[in-house]
Amino acid sequence: MRILVVEDDPLISNALENSLKSSAYAVDCVSDGNQALYAPKDISYDCILLDLGLPGMDGVQLLKNWRSESIFTPVIIITARDGLDDRIQGLDVGADDYVVKPFDLTELLARIRAVTRRSANSNDVVSFTNGTLTLDPVTHEVMVKDDAGVVSHCPLTSREYSLLEALLRRPGAVLSRETLEDKIYAFGEEVESNAIEFIIHNLRKKVGSANIKNVRGVGWKVIKGN
Repeated sequence: MRILVVEDDPLISNALENSLKSSAYAVDCVSDGNQALYAPKDISYDCILLDLGLPGMDGVQLLKNWRSESIFTPVIIITARDGLDDRIQGLDVGADDYVVKPFDLTELLARIRAVTRRSANSNDVVSFTNGTLTLDPVTHEVMVKDDAGVVSHCPLTSREYSLLEALLRRPGAVLSRETLEDKIYAFGEEVESNAIEFIIHNLRKKVGSANIKNVRGVGWKVIKGN
């Protein structure tokens, strides 16, 4: 998934970026409210981490603007403002969750998983599956069931996990190279021309080539389960 971090403290921003990338997220960081205003209008993010005390435009006004323009990307406010009135205001203007600094990064990752599940209308789902492939977002393992019903567990790299998650979120749908690149690479990251093909080649060796289909000239998909 791709996450936007809107935070003006470079230490916090860098820590979040490193932690999120190590958990297989693509991350874009913005430190100014005015710049952040346009980011989710140009790119489809899966979640936004939003500080309130920003230069240019504060987080509350940013969130009001996004929601007024029908941008309903899940937003988690991350702030040092711990007053009850601040929490209520943040949630009332459209935040999906509110986390007070300092926070534990493992808890924040769990909250990201929770709000993105809710946004997909799948509160009870803690993994992604098409019946044959099951992806665990906590352990970053894929479980592969063969024709005899035997399940094997395979660890994935961060890129492999991100790409397979994108496919399993929409089983049966064909995702283009451009769509997959947007999901697994952050803005400004250099992407080699055959990067997606290389990741899929390695994934197929782990999960079986029949489980990831190429639609020539269009993209890739996993079969939709029964």
